[in-house]
Amino acid sequence: MAEKKTALRSVGRPRSVDTAQASLALLLNLVRTGTATTRQELERGSELGRAVVADRLATMIDLGLLKEGELGQATGGRAPRQMRFREDAGSLLVSAIDQSSIALGIADLNGQMLVEHHEAARLDAGPEAILERLATIFDWLLRETEKPAPWGMGLALAGPIEKPSAEFEAVHVLQSVQSWQGFPFLERLSMRIGVPIFARSGVQTMTMGEAKAGGGRGLSDIIYVKLGRSISAGLMSEGRLHRGAQGAAGMIGHSRVGDDLLGAIAGADALAREGTAAAEDGRSPYLAQALARQGEISVVDIGHAAQLGDLFCVELLGRCGRMVGEALAPLTNLVNPTLIIIGGIVAESGGDSLLAGIREAVYRQSHPMVSRDLQIMRSQMGASAGLVGAAQVVVEELFSPPILQGWIGHGSPLLHPDFQRVMERYTTTLAPKAATPSGRTAP
Repeated sequence: MAEKKTALRSVGRPRSVDTAQASLALLLNLVRTGTATTRQELERGSELGRAVVADRLATMIDLGLLKEGELGQATGGRAPRQMRFREDAGSLLVSAIDQSSIALGIADLNGQMLVEHHEAARLDAGPEAILERLATIFDWLLRETEKPAPWGMGLALAGPIEKPSAEFEAVHVLQSVQSWQGFPFLERLSMRIGVPIFARSGVQTMTMGEAKAGGGRGLSDIIYVKLGRSISAGLMSEGRLHRGAQGAAGMIGHSRVGDDLLGAIAGADALAREGTAAAEDGRSPYLAQALARQGEISVVDIGHAAQLGDLFCVELLGRCGRMVGEALAPLTNLVNPTLIIIGGIVAESGGDSLLAGIREAVYRQSHPMVSRDLQIMRSQMGASAGLVGAAQVVVEELFSPPILQGWIGHGSPLLHPDFQRVMERYTTTLAPKAATPSGRTAP
């Protein structure tokens, strides 16, 4: 094994090293995606010679990235041996942080979720508290489940996430929350856990999760709409997530419906305010009882009342759905999706009244060809969609050819030269401020 690693790393001409890394990356991705798994298929798929393919496969077996599997189908001669990707060579950490909760999980290197953990949390508790909680739970999960050492982390956060200027570089996140402004959260978390972190907005990871394992599985053109305290959308076009120039695509909550912003009149807080007013002036007997009983009204109360036949709540959710549909219709005409998935706390609570209102507006205002085969459905994945999507983000990043070619000869992305330089810089600039408390206990 040592000889093969040395052979790849000690070639005198940089161009030869680039060629070797590129061929390793190409073959690994062919096997990993199932595009080609036998040596003959790999020779055809890569257009590399038999000797080169044999050498590269032997190198990746030595590095622990590939393994020989079962025999394939014989086609006249000896049955070929299948090559298999070692999805257990490492693990991926994932987390989704929302206004009132955090979700964490561990996935294998194919992005398949292995374990999940969900709990209540508050963003306004501050970044230090959230960081400490994430580190503690991840330590506990890895220790209790005995999963392989992590190779990277996918992080889903509330609000848009700006694209970084370079690979492995961090950006500021959650700057709309006062206590988070200027805090180097991604840098500190990366240094604490020791892996590269790839951040996306929550709605974007939910879109990827639905496309991977939810209602959008097998579909290449979908829109995912998150209806919560804010309203946003994720766009999947021809199998790829559309992020936009700065990473802020899909902010439909800033679209105007009449004279108002959609997020200001159809978000969870807006519905709760209208429900409270109806409880106070007697328009909703059910909400009046709920207000007297618990002192406040939430969108969950409104959804429950609608299911019990409360006319005010049925109409409120139907009107909310129509406003969302009116904002969605131009986007539907623009991207021509196969499926629109509605998620978030408002969708989970809104029931059939909300969904009917969305369908009514979208189908009425969309071009007949666009709406002919269009389906609009509620998400069945809930908070898990964000974790599944975050795992897919890490898979796409770590195994993208530009990044993969930088680490494949070392056997782990943690040894990527650019990542190591970033970690050295974090250690120099942040280590004095980020001393790790000792003696953490399991949550």
